[in-house]
Amino acid sequence: MWQQFTLANLRLYQWRGGSYLYKLVGLLQVWRQGSWLLQWAEPIGALLLATIFALAPFVANALIGFLLIGCGAFWVLLTLSDHTGYAKGWAPQVTPIHLLVLLYWAINVVATALSPVKLAAREGLVKLTLYLLLFALLARVLRSPRLRCWIITLFLHISLIVSVYGLRQYIFGVEALATWVDPTSDSANLTRIYSYLGNPNLLAGYLIPAVSLSFAAIFNWKRWLPKALALTMFLVNSTALILTYSRGGWIGFLACIFVFLVLLVYWYSVQLPPKLRPWAMPALLGSSAAVLALAILFVEPIRDRVASIFVGREDSSNNFRINVWSAVLDMIRDRPIRGIGPGNDAFNKIYPLYQRPRFTALSAYSIFLEIAVETGFIGLLCFLWLLVVIFNQGVEQLKRLREVGNSQGFWLIASIAGISGMLAHGLVDTVWYRPQLMTLWWLMVGIIASFYIPRQITNNS
Repeated sequence: MWQQFTLANLRLYQWRGGSYLYKLVGLLQVWRQGSWLLQWAEPIGALLLATIFALAPFVANALIGFLLIGCGAFWVLLTLSDHTGYAKGWAPQVTPIHLLVLLYWAINVVATALSPVKLAAREGLVKLTLYLLLFALLARVLRSPRLRCWIITLFLHISLIVSVYGLRQYIFGVEALATWVDPTSDSANLTRIYSYLGNPNLLAGYLIPAVSLSFAAIFNWKRWLPKALALTMFLVNSTALILTYSRGGWIGFLACIFVFLVLLVYWYSVQLPPKLRPWAMPALLGSSAAVLALAILFVEPIRDRVASIFVGREDSSNNFRINVWSAVLDMIRDRPIRGIGPGNDAFNKIYPLYQRPRFTALSAYSIFLEIAVETGFIGLLCFLWLLVVIFNQGVEQLKRLREVGNSQGFWLIASIAGISGMLAHGLVDTVWYRPQLMTLWWLMVGIIASFYIPRQITNNS
């Protein structure tokens, strides 16, 4: 039942044979065979993707949107001109993750059609479609280990630039661009860095996958000099994330590191002596709890920020979120099945009808509440199903790579941990919807999908 629920045993070749949508694949195959440019299809796709990740922290959202349109159009061109069948050297184009992504998109289409603010919801649907096309191109291009490592390396160097500039802000001081700390709290005088992203919470969300991938690079990159660079990236990114003093970012950081360490113990457990294997995980849990407790007890800024989580409405940020969540729950209660339609424009049209006085908001401040209010419980359940399939595929492929000792498995560990951290952060914030983060989210999911090998192929080999 679990394998059926996670689509682990799904015979995708049978689905392709009966799918009218899949019949579009290969329509331009003859044209592509005579095209000199498309002989370099994957490198060109990698260049488009690299442009997005290189520019995202520094440019306006509109430019990122144009780049997403270019990536989506290129994926459509590749798909229409693609090889059909399982030719030698060609990996499968569709994974169980793709099918759940397609279902989630279809639910959003229905929510848009039934939305009380259709024009606003249509804009949100267009944005979602561009992100999903980005995922499709990522899942295709990242099948190449060389291109996968190249794109990840590029992103890690860009994140290092972002983190270093953030540390410079902390050293020399920086003016807050908004009221990010309760002026009556003990943390009122903290310097919260935001680097090029303009918001500490957004910077924290951006650095979570950077921390995860730089941690993996320590194990994946060969030779000592690259490993030293990876360690430097990990320490700088982690320090910058902590100095954002984003409580949601800290929660995501802890979730990311914890999941990474759990999977790292799983990876190396086969190399441990049999007597030590049962103690590996308890030792990790105990040491993690001890380090966290010591940090809270003896580092005053951390202690103050953690304590502010539990004071309820006495903290202005907590009080703001509680009021927004209450209004959002009323919105969900009125449209529990269909939702109001995707996108922040639709939210901004409907939320003022429910908001508490003086508590305006641009989002639900929780990605799970945001999905529920946009697409109803049907969309939320589909999203949760998608997460289950993503994690299941990640663990299955990690097991396969561990058996053959393939170091590419560390990128899988980083992706699973990065997704976990971004979801934990998203429990109390919605910076996840910003293009700088949404592109990284689909990078993590695309990495997992790129490792997919159908079970029938695995069994035959």
